[in-house]
Amino acid sequence: MDSFEFNKIAGAVLFSLLAVLGVKNLADYVYSTEPANPKAFVIEAAATEGGEAAPAAAAAEPEVPLATLLAQADPKAGEAAAKKCQACHNFVEGAGAKIGPDLYHVVGRDVASAPGFKYSDALVKKGGKWTFEELSKFIENPRGDVPGTAMGFVGIKKPQERANVIAYLNTLGSNLPLPKAEEAAPAK
Repeated sequence: MDSFEFNKIAGAVLFSLLAVLGVKNLADYVYSTEPANPKAFVIEAAATEGGEAAPAAAAAEPEVPLATLLAQADPKAGEAAAKKCQACHNFVEGAGAKIGPDLYHVVGRDVASAPGFKYSDALVKKGGKWTFEELSKFIENPRGDVPGTAMGFVGIKKPQERANVIAYLNTLGSNLPLPKAEEAAPAK
């Protein structure tokens, strides 16, 4: 390689770097933004009896019990919501495991007990049964409920959507009676 070839390559590299930096500086000049005013977004907090602001968690709406959500659940809506699970799970009796275990007759079944599927050690250690409550906790946040699980799904955060999915799963061979919803407290 002679010095002329080297100069051409070095010139091309330097020109490319100069062009990139020039475009960046031009974009910074054309699209300049101002920092946000921290006082522009006022967040009001509920006051407690002492006049102090209550924490945000205390101001949140009360959590609806799972039994109430299940009483209002729509298995058809749960079937539609469970379509996102079909990439990894089967819902048909005897279809066997995919990436995840078969979910037919999962409600009431022992945890980590589907035949022909190798579960993660974390799920095996969990033990117990897939009750309505346990399924709800797991479906909401699988890795939060069972740290170390191999399930990569982020979960279903909406409580009613989760209840719909559980109601649908219950129709797949389990058909366990739903927990009784607590009666509303009488008005005073």
